[in-house]
Formats: sequence, C-alpha cells, structure tokens
Amino acid sequence: MQKKALNIVFLIAGSEPLGSAGMQADIKAITACGGYAACALTAIVDEDTQRVKNIFHMPVDLITSQAESFLGDIGANCIKTGVLPSKAIIEGVAGVLKLYPSIPKVIDPVVVNSVGERLVKDDAIEAYMNLLFPLATLITPNRREAEVLLGHPINDIREDIKELGRWGNSVIVKSMEHGNMLSDFLYNAQTGEVIEFSKERIDTNNVNGTGDSFSSAIATYIAKGYALNDAVAKGEEFIGRAISLGAEYEFGHGFGPVHPCFMEDKSAHERIYS
Repeated sequence: MQKKALNIVFLIAGSEPLGSAGMQADIKAITACGGYAACALTAIVDEDTQRVKNIFHMPVDLITSQAESFLGDIGANCIKTGVLPSKAIIEGVAGVLKLYPSIPKVIDPVVVNSVGERLVKDDAIEAYMNLLFPLATLITPNRREAEVLLGHPINDIREDIKELGRWGNSVIVKSMEHGNMLSDFLYNAQTGEVIEFSKERIDTNNVNGTGDSFSSAIATYIAKGYALNDAVAKGEEFIGRAISLGAEYEFGHGFGPVHPCFMEDKSAHERIYS
C-alpha cells in the first residue's frame, strides 16, 4: 500500500498557558486546516488574559537543535515562525532556515503587542529585517508592526506595503481600520499585485492569538500546495469564522481566544462542544 504524505508545518514559536496564542494557537489552527503541526520551542510566556507577566527565553542551541532534529529527519512543507524574542535567537533560527532554501517560510514578526508596546529590542528588529525577511516567502505584520518595520506611520498602504517586500518577500499587513471595517492587504512579490481583503469588525475581546492563528492557517494552505493568493484567501476565510465563533464564548477577564474548531454543521459542533 502506498504511504500517504502529511501536510507538515514546522513551527518555531513560543508557548503560553492560556492556549489562545503562541504554539498552542498555531497547532490548533494548523490541525483545523488539515495540516500536521510540529514545533521547536523558543520561549515560555507567563500570562493571563489581561497582561504578560514574564517571558523565559529558551537557550539558542536548544532551539536550533530542535529545529535541526525535525527538519533534518522529516522535513516540512512549510516553516512558520512565531515569537523570536532576541537577536541571538533570530540569528540562530536564520542559520537553520538557510539550510532549507526550498521550503516555503512564513515569518510572523512578533515585535509589538496588541496595545502597541514593543516586545523586542531594536537589534532584534534589525535582525528580522537583515536575516529572516530575505529568507521569507511571506511576512505577516499587523498594522503596528508594519509601522515599526517601516520606521514611519502608514500613509498609503498600497505603496508602503511594497517597501516591506524589498527583500523579495511577499507581505500581508493585517488589521487596517476604516470605520466599522477591517482590511488586510496582501502584496504578492511574484506578481506585483496588491489585494485587499475586507470584513466587518466583530465586537469581541476574544482576539488573543488572532495573528498566530491566521498566519498558521496561511502556512497550512501553502503546505497543502495552494498558490499564495489562494492560501491567503483560505486563511482569511478560516480566521473570520474562528473569530465569529469565538465571540460566542466567555473566557477570563481580558482577551480570550478565537475558536478554530468550527464545523460546517453547527448542530454537530454543539453536540461535541456543549
């Protein structure tokens, strides 16, 4: 009998206790989208739904060894990075990723939190730009992160986004606000086109880990062989439905999770999760 192939997304990301962000959110999104998730751990974050309390960095040698152990033995259909909290970790990860030029890479530059506070030092941001972005298939900053990477506020998203693709990578800038709508803008470096994905804002605090889940969904569809524009469109569909369903739930006193485990038949969902 011919063996089947898994759609493998290898994560290089951090862990947190809520199950709503970091590698926990990544793994759920990848699984929900039909992929196989594996992970090299970069950091352990202590947080509740209201604040980050502490971040413990894993040793660089351990991070790179985890990645080399998996990729050297099994390989992957896509690699996706999450929190890389220091210049040294970014340098180590870039050294590993250079060994696998044929594997698509989704780089989520986790440099700013949801209220605009810097999560990494300036030297780490420089390392992202100099070492990781040239290796990336796609980078996935939110609006605040995009402005940090640009070094100035976004003036014209359709032009500014191209500046973020100057390393040869494609870019999606998430959560541009206009009225009651949110838009994500994709710059496809291969075709030169800029595509807007708009949706109505959902009134919910359950948005922790949205960026992690979204970028992992895109990475999964890339791993499954979708072209970039189609992979992003499928990721948009996934995260929209996950936010909508997550809004129905109560979770802590601050920012809760999206719900990636939706089903076409809602009655079936209710039988399993009620």
